[in-house]
Amino acid sequence: MLCLAVIAVGIALRQVDGVWFARGRPRAAGAAELISLQRRRANNWSPVLLLCGQWLQIVGWWLLAGRGLLLSVVAAVGVAVACRHLQEISHFAVHGVLARTARANRLLGEAFVHLPLGLVPVEVRRRRHVRDHHPQATLVGDPNLAELRRAGLRPGIARARFAVALVLPLTPRGLWSALSEIAGNLRHSPARIAMVAMVPAAAFLVGGVNAVVFAVLVPRLLLYPLLAWLSLLVEHTWFDPEHRVGTPAEVEAGRCLRLYPRNRLLSALAAATWLPYGDLYHFAHSAHPAVRWNCLPALERHLGAPHFSPTGLLVGADTVAGRHLRALQSAPSASAEGEVHLAV
Repeated sequence: MLCLAVIAVGIALRQVDGVWFARGRPRAAGAAELISLQRRRANNWSPVLLLCGQWLQIVGWWLLAGRGLLLSVVAAVGVAVACRHLQEISHFAVHGVLARTARANRLLGEAFVHLPLGLVPVEVRRRRHVRDHHPQATLVGDPNLAELRRAGLRPGIARARFAVALVLPLTPRGLWSALSEIAGNLRHSPARIAMVAMVPAAAFLVGGVNAVVFAVLVPRLLLYPLLAWLSLLVEHTWFDPEHRVGTPAEVEAGRCLRLYPRNRLLSALAAATWLPYGDLYHFAHSAHPAVRWNCLPALERHLGAPHFSPTGLLVGADTVAGRHLRALQSAPSASAEGEVHLAV
């Protein structure tokens, strides 16, 4: 009961930010109106409650992990989802719309997310994401596209290798990549090493060895990277974008996608787990990055859908995985075209 109570309090704290930004929000509106609204509601206190709520949930999962092996597995999934949420919250800090001031965005992103999770400094992520990714998404020079290429998603890929690439973070290569990335981010920074070390230490005090293994190491090194990887795959039509000109929305409509456009249940499940805080609305975000996640559903209703709105991720013909595979196999260096029907 204590575990559930702590998790419930964390969830309740997270809702304060959403309720605050919901006041006066229209059901559908353009970017200018929504940005004006969020500027009027901007503050530095509700993001603190939001982030504290996420970490309080993690503490609850640590407590749960200390109650036995079966509950440790549940806790591993819970912590992985919480880490994914933290990543997306800091994503909006990088864009400068989490808190009211630039300094608060930077400090909150570092203290609550980047330091304890062993990520790159906020300013480095801001440069890579805001300057290098957004203006040239799916184009040569996009660091995210380069990451996909390094994972083996190249023209002519075979189905078996493509299937492995979809779950890359769960493979030995993916685990080594996660460890190497964390080590590189901590190199020459005793302060960052100390902050990362505090997380397993706190987990041990709360839930013992089980909490360290199942609610820190497994989610941070395997499950959270998997959720982040899948979210990257569903952001854009990476390998066959339609290059358009016009307004930002018209340009992004040609290279973005919208998963589960007509399935409210799957949309809600995705938004609660692996596509949180506006990641499900990546088209609207790409068109207007200065809009906070609270307002993205209203912006999407105003903009409409991008040109590709798949009904699923892996299973079926009209899926993200199917489109990516067909695009890669039909590229100039490939001799065959195909369609994939993969099981989760």
